[in-house]
Amino acid sequence: MTSSSAVYRIGTRSSNLALFQARQTVAEFARRFPGLAFEFVPLNSPGDRDRATDLRQSPADFFTRDLDDAVRSGTLDCAVHSAKDVPDPVPDGLDWVWLPWRAEPRDALVVRQGTTVADLPNAPRIGVSSERRAAYCTKRFPDGAHSNLRGNIEERLRQLDAGDVDLIVMAAAALERLDLAGRISELIPLNEMPVPEGQGRLCLTFRQGDPTFLRLRALFTTAVRFVGAGIGTASNATMAAVSALQNCDICFHDSLMDQNLLSHLPAQARAIYVGKRAGAHYRQQTDINTLLADAARKGYRVVRLKGGDPAIFGRLAEELEALGELNIPCRIIPGLSSLNVLSAGSGILLTRRGGANGFTVLTPRKAGGGMADISASERSRYPVVAYMSVKACGDVCAQLVQDGWDDDMPAAMVFGVGSDQEFTVRGTLLDLPDKVAETSTDLPGLLIAGAEADREPLRCGPLRGRRVLLTCSEAILGKASREVVDRGGVPVPLPMLRLVPTEALRETMPRLDGFDWLVVTSPSSVRILMADLLVSGTDLRRLPKIATCGTGTSAELQRHGITPDLCPDYDFGATALLEEFGTLVPEPASILRVRSNKAGPALADQLRKAGHRVEECIAYTTEAITHDRLPEFDALCFASSSAVENFVAAWGTDAFAAKPMVCIGKPTAVTLAALGKTPDRMGTEATMAGCIEALAAHILEGEVLALQEAAE
Repeated sequence: MTSSSAVYRIGTRSSNLALFQARQTVAEFARRFPGLAFEFVPLNSPGDRDRATDLRQSPADFFTRDLDDAVRSGTLDCAVHSAKDVPDPVPDGLDWVWLPWRAEPRDALVVRQGTTVADLPNAPRIGVSSERRAAYCTKRFPDGAHSNLRGNIEERLRQLDAGDVDLIVMAAAALERLDLAGRISELIPLNEMPVPEGQGRLCLTFRQGDPTFLRLRALFTTAVRFVGAGIGTASNATMAAVSALQNCDICFHDSLMDQNLLSHLPAQARAIYVGKRAGAHYRQQTDINTLLADAARKGYRVVRLKGGDPAIFGRLAEELEALGELNIPCRIIPGLSSLNVLSAGSGILLTRRGGANGFTVLTPRKAGGGMADISASERSRYPVVAYMSVKACGDVCAQLVQDGWDDDMPAAMVFGVGSDQEFTVRGTLLDLPDKVAETSTDLPGLLIAGAEADREPLRCGPLRGRRVLLTCSEAILGKASREVVDRGGVPVPLPMLRLVPTEALRETMPRLDGFDWLVVTSPSSVRILMADLLVSGTDLRRLPKIATCGTGTSAELQRHGITPDLCPDYDFGATALLEEFGTLVPEPASILRVRSNKAGPALADQLRKAGHRVEECIAYTTEAITHDRLPEFDALCFASSSAVENFVAAWGTDAFAAKPMVCIGKPTAVTLAALGKTPDRMGTEATMAGCIEALAAHILEGEVLALQEAAE
């Protein structure tokens, strides 16, 4: 790929902590966007020059003002701050995002070296820098004397060690980032002293509307889900709606819905009421737009839960447009509206063969709660939707023109609504019939006539509506699809293999307590293993120590409440696992290696060479899945070597020529190389999340380089 012709300047304060944070940000950006160039530029802000003002009385932009001014003026392209230092709201002219690399959020008590908190005098001298910390210290040490403490981290520690104070309270994240975690005397539980939401997080600010950073920011936000709650009871919600709730961090919800739906939220998720009733708004629409955008900027997975269907009288347009201006992706999850449920209890059928062929739906309310015009002339301006209209497209369009509609009125035919084959043919009442006649498909279609038919969907986020073909196993398609949606894409599931547990696994499980270590190196192996343990009723306390070689595998174990005893924090491959294992387990051990029939014995052989006794268990085999067609797609993600082999056997390599392609790791890349193909990127880690992030970063980098070229 072409390299960057521009160097993007990331501003930072000049303290050691700020410089560390900037270096980390530059390194993380360079890892995700290797074709772009970044550098950091140290500056000061008022808080660096003024060492006398008590931070409890300092202005909100005390540590950000000069950097903000430099960004607005163009001296800097962006600036990186501790998120808790950024004013809320962010100053005019700036946009922002919280970055995903984070540190310990809690505060810590720090005492002089060689002492403990228990050694403090009855009336300790305490250095404080915020009202929150002062209040905690008053409660914890009621006889203590407080003094204003200023300076950077190192200067505060020097004041402590010099005897100016006996105790200070600091952010544990700052100490960890400066390799000073050994100075932490005690971490303060969050239930004893809550911390600012942004503590331990970094915030990137940039000029409002900057096209480059609007694109780069998209990699660090996830799609906002607009979810239809259904109507009446919670049982009228769809499975997709429930899944969205189960996987969200924040849910902004209305009043016209069954509140029992909120029970699907994870325990740590927040539910925030933003309901509106006719003329009585708990939140103004502009406030709701800001809440949604801010939550997305912070990296949260957001659900906007609306009663019925969000696209029918749900004020959806305003919220979509507000997020679209910020390049924050969105996903609409339809719901059952009162229109769909009407006949269930009332017996009123809106259509009847030989009777009514259609119906009119409207609201008599207008913005502000007043009465809207619903006269015949006004109704004639409403969109018309015609079902079962593919073959009748010409007749319908001609009838509308005959009734007085302009022949250049926008019209569209949407084929395969809601399926993975959905596509739209657009035109006018004059030319749409010919376009539909030229379209070769057996899919049913809906005809829409009216000004709305001309609107394209918002394409935001790094994937911008691209259809991403997912070849992973059925077991992880749901998670992979969520990752694509998070990035603003459309998942196109095409599992190429099925995982089948073996009898060997069932026969081996009763002997688990005879091993010192269990080596599991893929999320699929974990899922197969845990399913078998559940069916057999095995006591998980009998499990030996567990080693993994990647964060994806470890995360899958942690879903079952198990933390691995060994997981390398680098490389995420067999080499790192062997190196770590050699350090942690120097003496010969009895090891059970659980793998698929495709994984190969190399890891077990290396462990044997190191002197360990290794038994291998083929826990599952892979079976190819055949498909009768290849869906349309814009980008491709290969999740395994088997997926590559099965795909190529069915459709050949020409099927993905000239399309962005990523793969999950080195073994899959080797398989592709043997076919003469090179992936555009490998996953940032050997997980589907890492794959989709790599695809998104590759596409974003290409767009940014195109912007540079256009500017030259």
